[in-house]
Amino acid sequence: MTRFLGTTLIFAATAAAASEDIADQYPQSELYSKPVEVIPHVFSAIGATAPPTYENAGHNNNLSFIVTDEGVVVINAGASARLAAALHDEIKQVTDQPVVLVINENGQGHAMLGNSYWRDLGVDVLAHVDAVEETTQNGDFILMGMENYNRDRAEGTRVEHANLTFEDRYDLTLGGVAIEVMHMGPAHDPGDIQVWIPEWKILIAGDIAFHERMLPIFEHTCTSCWLETWETKMEPLAPTYVIPGHGHPTNLDQVRRYTYDYLVDLREKIGAHIEEGGDLASAYYVDQERWRNLDTFEELATKNAGRVFAEMEWE
Repeated sequence: MTRFLGTTLIFAATAAAASEDIADQYPQSELYSKPVEVIPHVFSAIGATAPPTYENAGHNNNLSFIVTDEGVVVINAGASARLAAALHDEIKQVTDQPVVLVINENGQGHAMLGNSYWRDLGVDVLAHVDAVEETTQNGDFILMGMENYNRDRAEGTRVEHANLTFEDRYDLTLGGVAIEVMHMGPAHDPGDIQVWIPEWKILIAGDIAFHERMLPIFEHTCTSCWLETWETKMEPLAPTYVIPGHGHPTNLDQVRRYTYDYLVDLREKIGAHIEEGGDLASAYYVDQERWRNLDTFEELATKNAGRVFAEMEWE
């Protein structure tokens, strides 16, 4: 097994240290960065904080895996079959144990377009029912988007839906390690899931938690629901270690600051704007300077404000 990367080093990563301009950190691989051992037996290949591009091969999310004495569980299939194969090559360098389960953290392309590689090997793929509904309805569109930026790197990728689904929770024990796959509730995207290992106090949180890059709010995102999910399900877990969907492994305080606190702040600003009679056109420009240090701020801040205005206008 590779050397344990101490939590002191990992937790030193902050939003200020993140940059969209950081070049590919692992040019000899399709992966943007080589997997690191976050805590013993849990690894993650940290993706770029920039949008998906040909240069990062769509590896702009975290591809994680858990090593046990009875097999490996992978979290996120990758944005393409080639990216999935590159991750598999890294797993083989860590352990001789086979991959026995792949989990899609939601229905987005970088979570599920690598499913075809894993299913061709006979590996089961697990996802929330809402994520599979998303890939069933929009899978061809998701694939086309990846093909547009990834070009030749998209070769061999096809839409393959998860063959196992769940609604609230899926529990498994592998090599004596209890793993809880949960859908805590509405958050960033339909079918968002979290992987919790209670013995090790580590949460592979997926897209309920952001910190180095600004979180995106979609037209279908319910920010009040996201906050409720956080308060009632995320906080009570009190994880010691958090691997977010994007950005370096960190702790609960850090993701709370850049996810929960950001959502509260933006909703307060938009709420005051509405109370003062403000309209949508001016809502885009509510003050978000507090969050400017986050990657993708320029791409997302005004969009997020507009979508929260649309949500809150009729609350």
